[in-house]
Amino acid sequence: MSTPTVARPATAATAELLLDAVSFGYAASLVVREVTLGLAAGEMVALIGPNGGGKSTLLRLAAGVLRPRAGGVWLGGHAVARLRRGEIARRIAVVPQDFSVQFAYTVREVVALGRMPHRSRLGLAHTGDRAAVERSLALTGMEALGERVFNELSGGERQRALLALAVAQDAGLVLLDEPTAHLDIKHQIEVLELLRRLNRERGLTVLAVLHDLNLAARYFPRLVLFNQRVIADGPPARVLDASLLERVYEIPVQVGILRGEEHLSVLPPGTAPTAIAVSGGTELAPKMAHVLAGGGSGELLMRALADAGIPFSAGPLNVGDSDYVLARRLAVICYAEPPFAPVSPQGLAAARDRMAEARSVVVCPAPLGPGNVELLDAALHALRAGTDVILLEPGEPARDASPLDIETIRERDFSGRGVAVYGELVAGGARRASSPLEVVRLLLDAPAPPANTTVADAS
Repeated sequence: MSTPTVARPATAATAELLLDAVSFGYAASLVVREVTLGLAAGEMVALIGPNGGGKSTLLRLAAGVLRPRAGGVWLGGHAVARLRRGEIARRIAVVPQDFSVQFAYTVREVVALGRMPHRSRLGLAHTGDRAAVERSLALTGMEALGERVFNELSGGERQRALLALAVAQDAGLVLLDEPTAHLDIKHQIEVLELLRRLNRERGLTVLAVLHDLNLAARYFPRLVLFNQRVIADGPPARVLDASLLERVYEIPVQVGILRGEEHLSVLPPGTAPTAIAVSGGTELAPKMAHVLAGGGSGELLMRALADAGIPFSAGPLNVGDSDYVLARRLAVICYAEPPFAPVSPQGLAAARDRMAEARSVVVCPAPLGPGNVELLDAALHALRAGTDVILLEPGEPARDASPLDIETIRERDFSGRGVAVYGELVAGGARRASSPLEVVRLLLDAPAPPANTTVADAS
């Protein structure tokens, strides 16, 4: 098959991997339709979707094993179709769903296969290759199994050995086709914990096909719902939408945060998420809260509040912001601003009035531009007037004496004033919560007045 001539997209230079308008089919039937998907270096992305939807085919296209009928695949700014197999292997490691060897190779010998792309034409191993194999065995906890016969390993041990092979390959990107298939829950978690550690410690870029939506939501910050084309792409709180999953998987599901959990869970038909309770098991009446968010920082919190039955208002939020889309569905009141517009005087006044009426204001870790800092000022004014303010700052569970990490605020402060206002909020008695679940627990202290659901335009 001839390789289509495709112009290099502008985003190809900045993406670790880019599939640009890719289509592919077997015989006359297309199984991948005009897919555009990019991964930045260091991302962890899970590809989810129904069986037969083309996910494994998409991985083979990304790895250059298959050539698209239309569109192009770009790896670090280079067209995959123009790269030699050895060059691709030095950049991409592939962990297949099933892998076996014909002879009694040891684990160390299998892991050493990852060094083949780096060897000379004679295929001779060097000291550096042997050192890379030993480092890979150590990183994946396989040193003690180095002399075991690969085909005699358990399923979980095989997956760890294949990950060691991928690490030895020293590629920046690893593609995994159902790495948890046929594994019990213990070994599934071991494999995904290892993947996450390699991502954090070595900056490994990961694209993995997964069928377990709950594990995908727990371990992958970005999900791509795929069925021949990209249906949804974003954080779990946005992609794991019940109505969307029902349409794609053709079965009713419930999505929510379960008692004692911090992550979204997808439940089978006929099961409803359990409301979160305070310690002692007593369900208390909720109280009204106002949420300051933006840029996706409030998605998981808003779902947690809705699942716990806590009414809340939100905004102002720009129309089109991912938090606005969810707030419009879940909030009692959502104050709206035009797309990309700064916070208007009317929006700021509405937010001030709302915070004065709210029993609690929850400040999410949104980027801090000039408009958001004005909203922080309004939250500080409400705090000084007696309103409870909760600062949602993900991290280790907060303790009475645990200080807020100001450096994390500084990283997202584009106004020059955000850090100072956060300092005043903390000094004024604002409480810190390290997770949406902790916010819910803090809010389940006293009742709030009921309100009618509306969407208010602040512009």
